[in-house]
Amino acid sequence: MPVTAKLSREFYEKFGDKIADELVNWFNQVDATYRSDLKDLNELNFTRFDARVGQRFAESDARLERRFAELDVRLEQRFAELDVRHEKRFAESDAKWERRLAQFDVKWEHRFSELDVKWERRMATWDVRVTELKTSLIKWMFVFWVGTAVTLLGTTIAIIKL
Repeated sequence: MPVTAKLSREFYEKFGDKIADELVNWFNQVDATYRSDLKDLNELNFTRFDARVGQRFAESDARLERRFAELDVRLEQRFAELDVRHEKRFAESDAKWERRLAQFDVKWEHRFSELDVKWERRMATWDVRVTELKTSLIKWMFVFWVGTAVTLLGTTIAIIKL
């Protein structure tokens, strides 16, 4: 928005309208020229600034990418170290648990074998008792059967004699 220069009425009266108008037009031309030059200079400076900002952002991105790459390498190394340590610990833990389970298996195998021996003895005792009971029952059955047969025979003979 151009600013038009105005001069006082006294200036117009002293130098005349033609010279005053010419001076006003010259001021306006100088103003327009300065405005144009200032605009061009501002655009040039903005272009330079924009280029510098773009360059700095590119440099910053490159630095960040490099730092992230370094961080990735360090993290991969740390994770590899942690994997090795944890694998070692897991192997030690597995070995420890295998030993404990083996001891537990031996202990329970011993207890079960003792229990098997006890059950075998008890079963043998029960077999003897059952055999003795069968023998006793058969003996008593024979006694009662013979007693019944003698009684029946005696009763039959008594009935026949009558």
